[in-house]
Formats: sequence, structure tokens, C-alpha cells
Amino acid sequence: MARYDYDLFTIGAGSGGVRASRVSAGLGARVAIAEERYLGGTCVNVGCIPKKLLVYASHYTEDFEDARAYGWTVGKSSFDWATLIRNKDREIARLNEVYRKLLDQSGVKQIEGRARIVDQNTVAIGDRTFSAKNILIATGSWPSVPEIPGIEHAITSNEAFHLKQLPRRVIVVGGGYIAVEFASIFHGLGAETTELYRGPLFLRGFDHDVRQVLAEEMRKKEIDLRFDLNIESIEQADDHLLATLSDGSKLEADQIMYATGRLPATSDLGLEEAGVELNQKGAVVVDEFSRSTVANIWAIGDVTDRINLTPVAIHEGMALAETLFHDRPTKPDHENVASAVFSQPQIGAVGLNETKARERYTELEIFRTRFRPLKHTLTGQDETTMMKLIVDRASGRVVGAHMVGPEAGEIIQGIAIAIKCRATKAEFDATIGLHPTSAEEFVTMRESVVN
Repeated sequence: MARYDYDLFTIGAGSGGVRASRVSAGLGARVAIAEERYLGGTCVNVGCIPKKLLVYASHYTEDFEDARAYGWTVGKSSFDWATLIRNKDREIARLNEVYRKLLDQSGVKQIEGRARIVDQNTVAIGDRTFSAKNILIATGSWPSVPEIPGIEHAITSNEAFHLKQLPRRVIVVGGGYIAVEFASIFHGLGAETTELYRGPLFLRGFDHDVRQVLAEEMRKKEIDLRFDLNIESIEQADDHLLATLSDGSKLEADQIMYATGRLPATSDLGLEEAGVELNQKGAVVVDEFSRSTVANIWAIGDVTDRINLTPVAIHEGMALAETLFHDRPTKPDHENVASAVFSQPQIGAVGLNETKARERYTELEIFRTRFRPLKHTLTGQDETTMMKLIVDRASGRVVGAHMVGPEAGEIIQGIAIAIKCRATKAEFDATIGLHPTSAEEFVTMRESVVN
């Protein structure tokens, strides 16, 4: 008789937890997974997937306008928020079922309910307990909002996906990618949109040129960006909200959405009682193999606050399965992870930004271009695309690639392969471009702007 009920008990059925569980079961482990909300976690339900669907929806305003320049007669268009949300919900429900079937087919036992660690080998869900040789924490993160007067009148991205109607005036508070994306979404769908950020320029951590160019492009679209500004309090005033700002001014809105960060979802899991160390943000402290300070308790994804991206959580889950059940200790590789911001226009980035590159390398060469895409030579739109390569002069390696422009995410994914393979600028130069595309600029930039 087995000493434990399961070889692996996963708490949290998001992308990382599901992948770790499925792969582990495929390697012969007895696996159970517990989830208290919805299969697929944040990404599938209130994150990447529904957000991208809303991004698609928000771009049609410009597409209809651009079509006229290409000879299309476009009649009067209108937008119905309820239809978009209903169709989005149908797709999310389909994906929930896909996740359920994948777990079933993998032989993973699914348990609904909130799991709590009793000790290093025991998990409790309600009045039931389960023993496990290994426990995996994959509970993700949760939106964090400041404690200000009237904060109960605001929403987060979680609620934004389920609004009954599109607000006419929206304030988005925050300077990260979620705030930037939702400012673009609301604006594109027709809302009068203001984005507030307490710092001098949003998207901290991205390359400065990228941040500056995106701010310029968003302002061209008449999104009201206000930096070095925050909300001090929110009041309900008749049929609208009234925000008092840090400069003393007031701003009316029908909806105020906070995207001011996310915190690891570790509250009331019994982690500290079991001896698992958490850092100041509440993230599980792990080693390079995703092991916590308790030998048989592991953690992956946003709950560890390393690189909080869905593909990274999936990668960490696969590495953990290899470590535990394939006799192949595997460290997750967090170097040169590509990222995208689905703003309008988009951002794509991989490798080091210029500031970080200058800290690491003695001398750099910077290649940068900014141009109006071919499409807009007919539309008359003044949106521009910016591309940038950062090169270590000593080795010739491209150590960073950055883009602001249409389909930046799609383009940077290909560039990421080259950078992961340690490609040099000479190899970029030797690559013949696809013409006419914006992407070809990455292999045709010849003159450095900073030597």
C-alpha cells in the first residue's frame, strides 16, 4: 500500500499548475489538483485570453476608418458591449472545458474547493484531507489596490471583463502593462479614457525609447495620459464617480479601474505554519529548481514573483515535472524571455533594455529606426513604428530587441529565437529581409545611432 495518497498534489489549476500536473501524470506520477475558482487560472478567465479578445474588438474603429482609403465604402458602424462579452464568455467556457478534459485524459484527479496545507505532507479541502509526497503551490496572483477613501467604488481588471455596459468615461490607474492595455481597449471601444500614473513615465522596466514612443503614439490617439499624478479619494456623486487627484484637481468618470499591481495569492494557505518562507510581498521563496524552504513543497508561476508571464509558469511546470518524476533535475531558464504589451500600438521586447545592457557590457552599439508603416501611406494616419537593436560591441551579439508598432508581439517572437541562439548583428545583417514588411527593418539597420 502506498505511503501517500498522491505523489504530487497541486494547489491551483492555472496554466502552470495544470501543465506541471499533466506532465507529471504522463511520467507515471499519481497526481491531484485542487482549484477553488476556475480552470485555467487568471490567463484563461480574467487575463491573457479575454484581454486579447477585447484588444481585437477595440481595433476595429481604426480598421473601419482605414478601409475608406483603400476604396471600401463603410456604412455607419455601431458597437454592442453585451455582444462582445457574451461571445467572450462562451469562448472562456469552452476553454474551461478543454482544460477539464486535458486533466481527465492525463489521469489527474480534479478536486474543487479551497486547499490549505496542514503540514508538509497533508492538504485539507473542507473536512477532507489528502496526503502527498510532494505539494506544488501554483495559486498565481491577485490584483492589489491602495487603501484610499472610496476605493470600494473602483474595480480591477477582474471585474472589467464582466461589466454590464461600456462606461462612457473611464479612469485607468496604473503604469504597468495591464493599465496600458485597458486604456487602449476602453479608448478603442469608444470610451473617453484617462490613464493616471504616479511616476514620470509608465511601463517601468521596458526600454526608455519604447516607453517614450508609446506615450507619444497613445496621445496621438487622444488617450489622456497624465503622469506624476494619482487619486487621493473617490466619491459617488449622483450618477458618476468623482476622483480627487494628488494635485488637488477633480475628475469625473463613470468607471475607475485600478491596475496598480498584483500580489502573490498566498494568504491563508497554511504556508508559513508549514515552514514555507514568504518574502515581503508574500511570494514563496524558492531555489533555482522551484523548491521552497520545505524540501517537498514546491512553487511555480506568479506565486513566486519571478517572471510573471503565463509561458514562464508553463515552462517552470514542465521543468518541475522533469525534476521530480523523470530523474532529470531541471532549472527553469529565465534568460531572454520575450514579452509583449497589447497596447495600441503594440510593444514587443526580448533581451536587455538599454539601461540594463549598459550595466552589463562595457560598450554598446545601438541601432534604431522609426517610420510610418506602408499601410498608412494611403490612410494618412500618423502612427509610427519604432524598432531598436542593442548590440554588445565586443562580441557583436544582439543582446536586446525592442519594437513599438502593429503586430510587435508576432514579430518579436521570431526575433527571440535568434537572440536565444546568441545571434550576432553580422548574422542579422546577413539575413535577407521579407519585402515589403515592417519586420525586414530588423535585418536592414546598418548605421548605429550610439557607438
